[in-house]
Amino acid sequence: MSLIEQLNNALPQTQCTRCGYPDCQRYAQAIALGEADINQCPPGGTEGVERLAALTGKPALPLNPDNGFEGPRTIAIIDEAWCIGCTLCIAVCPTDAIVGTNKRMHTVVEPYCTGCELCIPACPVDCISLEPIDIHLSGWASWPQEMANIARQRYDVRTARLKREATEHDERMQAQAVEKLADLPAHTKGAEHAPEADRKRAIIEAALAKAKARQPSKA
Repeated sequence: MSLIEQLNNALPQTQCTRCGYPDCQRYAQAIALGEADINQCPPGGTEGVERLAALTGKPALPLNPDNGFEGPRTIAIIDEAWCIGCTLCIAVCPTDAIVGTNKRMHTVVEPYCTGCELCIPACPVDCISLEPIDIHLSGWASWPQEMANIARQRYDVRTARLKREATEHDERMQAQAVEKLADLPAHTKGAEHAPEADRKRAIIEAALAKAKARQPSKA
């Protein structure tokens, strides 16, 4: 097992980004490459720093206050009376712990909420609050390894789904661009050589090139 994988396994998988990186995996990679210190994960707390210190051989340091402070595990609570169903919180939840549809009330599935806080700034009507699970427990004491494992699994599934959806979207856009390019006169009222036709051709070709560039290479 690589050092990056070991470090990632030692992180709480809240995917809160408070370490300064997009997710726990990227933070683990930065530590392994010597680009980040081992004291940048508030959810892991003091025990989390000790875990990383044991793996890297570095001395355990106090948590960097620039990244936040260790505290009780919290879960997000949505005030149903104020929720407008905008889905913005759903879009940023790293573990798909928020369910609901457009213009319908949302709710949080408590066992899957990591307390990452990312939904708080996303809510336009401030109807989401955080409530501690147990004010006497913090860090790994309030977040057992089993829950970290579940959170990581759900994050990985969500990441794969978003990547697949983006690829499918690009493929649809590419197919539409090819179709329009093949029938350009119909989209320019038959003015095949007019400036408008050239302008639209350039736009469609540029969109097609971007869509192709975003597609993963098929080796």
